[in-house]
Amino acid sequence: MIDVHYWPTPNGKKVTILLEELGIPYNVVPVAIGKGDQFTRDFLGISPNNRMPALVDHAPKGGGAPVNIFESGAIMLYLAEKEGRFLPADVHGKYEVTQWLIWQMANQGPKTGEAGHFRRLGDTQGDQTYAVTRFTDEVHRLNGVLNNRLYDRPFIAGEYSIADMISYPWIAALVAQKQPIDEFVHLKRWYDALSARPAVQRGMAVGADWVPANPHAPSPEEAERLRKLLYNQRARPVETEGRTAYTG
Repeated sequence: MIDVHYWPTPNGKKVTILLEELGIPYNVVPVAIGKGDQFTRDFLGISPNNRMPALVDHAPKGGGAPVNIFESGAIMLYLAEKEGRFLPADVHGKYEVTQWLIWQMANQGPKTGEAGHFRRLGDTQGDQTYAVTRFTDEVHRLNGVLNNRLYDRPFIAGEYSIADMISYPWIAALVAQKQPIDEFVHLKRWYDALSARPAVQRGMAVGADWVPANPHAPSPEEAERLRKLLYNQRARPVETEGRTAYTG
């Protein structure tokens, strides 16, 4: 069985889309990131960067101890390679997909996330005009990169692959925020095609009922505690319990 430590964000939904496309059983372990579940010792043992999603495969190919993986791109490579689907085996096809997987992890996800972050801040932390403009323009540029890529092919790497699945939830997030993508006609065609896939719909729906539409606001004290926990994080001290320091 595969455990997916998950919360319904674009990064989490990438993995559930792939699992649904593969049609293999999996167990979802909620990680309520707004409450700080990602900082528990058990979770850090799987994902030392205190980010979800993370995966534990209790039945890895070839047997042996469970495999723990963090970072959504690594998880998707692992699952695609294990199942032999959505990642070509030949070197040209494999790296055609892999480069776009890394493009998403290094560009589309972080820049779209930053754009959303500074929009949500509003003027609560001073004038955010520069940051909003910078990251909004970068998201626009990246949408153009995908649009140009999709001009002469149905999917990002030619055939449907994990490159499409990893990129789709962030475009869906833009659509949900009422940010138009209609000017990118080839991207919009691709988005509509993926939106119609039943497995994509199922993967996107995982955990949809976990976050109420109108959650009650926390008390001022709780809001301050969460703000200190979740934002402007700095390095955590070394976890020494149960470990022996390497001395060379």
